[in-house]
Amino acid sequence: MAVCLSGGGYRAMMFHVGALWRLHELGLLAQATRVSSVSGGSITAGVLALAWGRLVAGGSFADLVAAPVMRLASRTVDRGAVLGGVFLPGTVSQRVAAVYDDVLFKGATLQDLPDDPRFVINATNLESGSLWRFSKSYMRDWRVGSIERPTLRLADAVAASSAFPPVLSPYVLDVEPSDFDVSEPGLGDEFRRDVSLTDGGVYDNLGLETAWKRCRTLLVSDGGGRSSDDASPPGDWAQQAKRVLDVVDGQVRALRKRQLIGSFIDSVRDGAYWGIRTDPAEYGVEMRLACPRSACVALAETPTRLKRMPPELQRRLANWGYAISDAAVRAHHDAGVQAATGFPFPDAPL
Repeated sequence: MAVCLSGGGYRAMMFHVGALWRLHELGLLAQATRVSSVSGGSITAGVLALAWGRLVAGGSFADLVAAPVMRLASRTVDRGAVLGGVFLPGTVSQRVAAVYDDVLFKGATLQDLPDDPRFVINATNLESGSLWRFSKSYMRDWRVGSIERPTLRLADAVAASSAFPPVLSPYVLDVEPSDFDVSEPGLGDEFRRDVSLTDGGVYDNLGLETAWKRCRTLLVSDGGGRSSDDASPPGDWAQQAKRVLDVVDGQVRALRKRQLIGSFIDSVRDGAYWGIRTDPAEYGVEMRLACPRSACVALAETPTRLKRMPPELQRRLANWGYAISDAAVRAHHDAGVQAATGFPFPDAPL
């Protein structure tokens, strides 16, 4: 069983907190053999990974996972990183990684991840056009090669995975050809030196790729956005480039989702998909949690940023992820599960 966490900035980060909370309560999270993440989902996955041992030993999800993530969500990261990267020494992505490390990871490296389940944090290699995977066992691009048992900081892996283009990208991975334990044929050593990485969502914005080939059961949480309709799209190159990126992201996401749902329908795989834009009525199951459609749509419109969120919005996004994952699991994975009866944050109804 794999749990896959999409990108989508702080919006997705908080939405996934709620979804993982419900999976934990249902005992499904403990059954996962792989957690695959991209972008904003990788922030939540990194916190979950470091908390894993204490969580499965009976620790509080609220204290071990939700609280640290909400601490980060109370801080604006992207604006200061961009300004600092422009006017001060160091890159934008290095500044993002520094904040992640200070607030969340405290110097932890990929070797601090658990052995089971395997956490895979995904970025996109701009040089090869392939997926770059960070895990405890290795960091790897199948076209370039792999570095076994990497000691890279977890904050750096998450920063690479969430290096939204164009403002937070690229993250330059400081490596040399001699660091690689396996070098794939076809690409020279210039591809194994100072590797330029960008957001994992550029290649796979649902985090499906590494789970698809190894797991039959897939639980996929999608907190991604979509491009809004615009009768007069911007003509200047900067805003138009962002519009184009949004359209491309939407199409990649739609194709991945179609592939996933098709595999469920054909019984090639089982599991469940839920999205921040999903209408609970589509699942056809009893909902004991009030989820007004207008409120859910409004939450889905939260901008894709690493920008400070009001505490109430954080809690509402987590509540929405909790409720819709509950409905999806009951509708498509285990009909015997009892419906959730209360939000994790009852003081922040949708």
